[in-house]
Amino acid sequence: MWKIIRQITRPGLVSEPAPTDSGSLTAEAQAIQGELLDILGQALSIRQVDAGSCNGCELEIHALNNPYYNIEGLGIKFVASPRHADLLLVTGPVTRNMAVALRRTYDATPAPKLVVAVGDCGCDGGIFGESYASCGRVAHVIPVDVAVPGCPPAPLEILRGILTAVQRVHRTAAV
Repeated sequence: MWKIIRQITRPGLVSEPAPTDSGSLTAEAQAIQGELLDILGQALSIRQVDAGSCNGCELEIHALNNPYYNIEGLGIKFVASPRHADLLLVTGPVTRNMAVALRRTYDATPAPKLVVAVGDCGCDGGIFGESYASCGRVAHVIPVDVAVPGCPPAPLEILRGILTAVQRVHRTAAV
């Protein structure tokens, strides 16, 4: 038992120090959110689909709802049904078992259909690639508008990916 206690106390504090300049990141996140809402009007509804990920990307997506980013306070919200969604946020390599469900979710989403693939696994299959159990990247199953690489990508990068997808659709609608 003493060996376990010594092993626990040996590393000391392993957490990161609190950020010193958090105002600039919050301002950048608010600028992205403001630009999104300028394009969309009042709100953006997102349906998040886990197609077989390790949940690393989901943790970063959940961070978008914390008080630091507070995207829901500005009108960007996550919805439970693809029928109410403006955008699909898909994480993970698409497992063979999830391919049909992902296609059905995509089909149930109203037009214009926006899809953002999040994380290395969603972008290119990541460490899983294609196998008997995995279809690989999201683009092998449904069309993807924007890919946000990273393992996992930071919440701000996910927000930038969402903004890029919305800007692309806004530009094509304006033309």
